[in-house]
Parts: sequence; C-alpha cells; structure tokens
Amino acid sequence: EGAARTLDGVAMGLPALLRALKLQKRLSRVGFDWGATGPVLDKLAEEIAELNAAETDDDKEDEFGDLLFVMVNLARHWGIDPEAALRRTNAKVERRFARVEDRLGAEGRTPNEATLDEMDALWNAVKAAEKAKL
Repeated sequence: EGAARTLDGVAMGLPALLRALKLQKRLSRVGFDWGATGPVLDKLAEEIAELNAAETDDDKEDEFGDLLFVMVNLARHWGIDPEAALRRTNAKVERRFARVEDRLGAEGRTPNEATLDEMDALWNAVKAAEKAKL
C-alpha cells in the first residue's frame, strides 16, 4: 500500500473553503508553499487571466475554483479565516441591501421596479453612510 500521503485524512465533508485551507496547511508543512504573499498575489493575477481566457463552462468552473483556492491561500498567508471573511461579507451584503430596499420602499418602489443603476447608486450611498459612521 505504501506510506501515508500528505493530503490523506483531510475530511471530504468539510465546507470547500475550510477544506482548501486544511489542504494548504498540510502542503505548507512539507514545504509546498510560498514564503511570502508576493508570489501568491502574482498567482492570483495569473488565475484571473486564466479565468478571463476560459471559453467553455467547464474551463470557467475549473479556473474559478483555482482562483478561489489561491484566495484561500492568500487569506492563510495574511492570517484571515476565509470562512469568517465570507460570512462577514454575506452579512454586510444583507445589511446594505436591506437599506437599499428601505430607501426604495420610502419611494413606494421595490427592487424589481428600480434599475440596476438606481440600486447601485443607493448601494453606494448606503456604503458611504456606513463608512462615515466609522
């Protein structure tokens, strides 16, 4: 059967971002890792270019997965929990869009009755108001 492999035992049932993080930690332990964030950022740019060049749906999904994997790697290098970061962003989107809906509701409208440009302008106003409170 042979010796255990580096990535053996990383649970398949984990959320994908957490599993990517655990795979990368295992790879790092055996030296398959960049020592700094610069090369990770370079790899990120490379993966974005490959995603932009992808032509088929399968290629796009593949390249998108590669991009997410590199983003998890960057998070690891910066000491960011990617699951927590995405949960935080999800909460921010929910909070901000609720405020967009509130502002539209004050005009007697729903998102379905607004244009993307109108909603984007409201989003930017909500974002600016949040940042002004910081």
